[in-house]
Amino acid sequence: MPTIATAKRVELDELLEFIRPRHRATLVTTRADGSPQLSLVTCGVDSAGRIVISTYPERAKAINLRRRPSASVCIQSDDWNGAYVQVDGEAEVIDLPDSVEPLVEYFRCISGEHPDWDEYRAAMVKQGKSLIRITPQRWGPIATGGFPPGRAPQS
Repeated sequence: MPTIATAKRVELDELLEFIRPRHRATLVTTRADGSPQLSLVTCGVDSAGRIVISTYPERAKAINLRRRPSASVCIQSDDWNGAYVQVDGEAEVIDLPDSVEPLVEYFRCISGEHPDWDEYRAAMVKQGKSLIRITPQRWGPIATGGFPPGRAPQS
């Protein structure tokens, strides 16, 4: 049976509910020359409804976002043929020491509780971690791939 493509438009609350259990994404930022730079990332949704991504301050994505604080992120399902959505928004990069507690929330929204939060905080400081937060401003429909409705091949 052929798969029929879908495109469901949603409000922000439903968008965030769709994203919360999905942690695989492609982040798109803009290089200095204006071309896109893509990064495969792990993401979550914080308590304020922002998409959060852990990074290092010297990574291309962080450098690009400091220059132009606008990003797009395509959130994918674990299943290759699963639903996905593109979200565009304003981005900020938070560095140490301000990134430590947001990184705790990042970990919680992806993996739950850590067995030793003091150890986790110390590791984030030792690694020099930063956090990217993207505030959703525009998003496409939640989509699935397949044939357009009415055009599926007949068996």
